[in-house]
Amino acid sequence: MFTAFSPELLVFLRQLQENNNKAWFEQHKSDYELQVRGPALAFIAAMEMEIRAISPYYEAVAKKVGGSLMRPYRDTRFAKDKTPYKLNVGIQFRHESGKDIHAPGFYLHIAADEIFVGVGVWHPDSVALGKIRDALAERPARYLDAIGDNDFQQYFRLDGDSLIRPPKGYDKDHPQIDELKRKDFIALAALDEETLYQPDCCDQIARRFRAASNFQGWLCDALGLRY
Repeated sequence: MFTAFSPELLVFLRQLQENNNKAWFEQHKSDYELQVRGPALAFIAAMEMEIRAISPYYEAVAKKVGGSLMRPYRDTRFAKDKTPYKLNVGIQFRHESGKDIHAPGFYLHIAADEIFVGVGVWHPDSVALGKIRDALAERPARYLDAIGDNDFQQYFRLDGDSLIRPPKGYDKDHPQIDELKRKDFIALAALDEETLYQPDCCDQIARRFRAASNFQGWLCDALGLRY
């Protein structure tokens, strides 16, 4: 039963940062299982009811492969940096319709240098991005209400990449042109390391997810997904 993460998780990630190679990781595989993957899977299982309470169309899947816990291996095929392992724990609670991390999701990121929760759509493809921009251009009120909500603003800031120029097909004088320039529709909320170690860790993270529910619901509606 999950109560909180242990400081040993970040100890492992800091050690991995200094020893990011296959030989070291294989030698410390049991530490990874005990200090990282095991607690992460327990957290996911503990969050299932919280996630379902926010939306029954989101999933918390506590599986080693193919579930909410993202793989520890980096894709180095086209990268100059060939170190094999990610230096963070990524947990993604996905929409039932999402086949990858680019669908609207609730996210927890744990790294030695940064801990945060995230919501929204990161790097959507052109079709999805067009649907989101169309919804914003044609019906901005609900979006503005969602990002202006007091609970949302208490925790979250909008983040991600934006275009320099207005996107093609949209009026450059649109009142929300700066919002329409966004290429990512994500919001991040920083977490203190100590939050991970508290008995109410799940409650605190779920509270932040709930605060972003209107934003996530708007995104799902724009994309034609149930929420």
